[in-house]
Amino acid sequence: MPCHDAVVSEIEPFDLATVRVGFVGLGNVGSKLAGTLLRNRIDLTVRDLSNQAAVPLLDLGAKWAESPLAMTESVDVVITCLPSPAASSAVLEADDGVIAGLRPGHVWIEMSTTDASEITRLGERVAAAGASTVDCPVSGGCHRAATGNISILAGCDRPTFDRVLPLLSVLGRQILHTGEIGTASTLKVMTNYLATANLLSLTEALTTMAAAGVDLATTYEAIRISSGNSFTHETESQLILNGSRDIGFTIDLVLKDIGLFQAIADRNGVPLELNLLLIDVFHDGRARYGGGEWSDEIIKRLEEATGLSITAPGFPAELVDTEPETRGFEIRRS
Repeated sequence: MPCHDAVVSEIEPFDLATVRVGFVGLGNVGSKLAGTLLRNRIDLTVRDLSNQAAVPLLDLGAKWAESPLAMTESVDVVITCLPSPAASSAVLEADDGVIAGLRPGHVWIEMSTTDASEITRLGERVAAAGASTVDCPVSGGCHRAATGNISILAGCDRPTFDRVLPLLSVLGRQILHTGEIGTASTLKVMTNYLATANLLSLTEALTTMAAAGVDLATTYEAIRISSGNSFTHETESQLILNGSRDIGFTIDLVLKDIGLFQAIADRNGVPLELNLLLIDVFHDGRARYGGGEWSDEIIKRLEEATGLSITAPGFPAELVDTEPETRGFEIRRS
């Protein structure tokens, strides 16, 4: 896929003391990313379909925009963090959308998990207005978004990446320049596929150990110190065992992401097997519990089938990032 970023005449890195940022999409992740900008004293304007979602940020000094167009006209950088490619398209392409307000030198940073072809298409429209696009999904969970320690994948030309790196270094800890527009979104849905496969394998492992009479707290530690360990285990297994299952990520969002991964495989002639099973399981979960249910509640399928409660004392109801907030840095392969 070609890179469609506009060539900007001014490629000096953004000055964090003067850059003006607009943020559209204050959901589970977006609100925390926006909060990180505000905590680091970035000039911030926000927008969401829900006025209530913006109130905590407005109370801390953020400004409100009446439309994406009005926001774009008042800032240097627009960040979007939205639940679907369709939502991003609506925010960008509406009559009062972002594209209508773009001017040369503007940067649009797309932090939603989206389709590579869609970010490339929108990037062409942004470039036609003289602005630049950064394909910029995040990974690591809401708790790390809240502390500025989340990981960031960034797809764009190198001059644009260098320009936005100071801002990304506030938003996240490990930042990887993945190449041209579309590469970051392609990699992001791959990582979410892996996390989903890991989640389902963990639900089966925990349930089988409970059925075998093994203590679940001991099971958690055995996985944690073994070759079976993973980021998903150290985060989501704790919420499963607590019973809250409040991961801040829904069944509908899982289905969107593994559906995007399936589309990549289909376009490239890869005959996937495991992902098709994941899709079937989560479709069943949506039919049983609703698409707005937390994704970790998928373990209910096994709890109902076995009559077991996969919970244990001593695990947290929500995840808290205990690592100190530090300025992010670019990951480079030697």
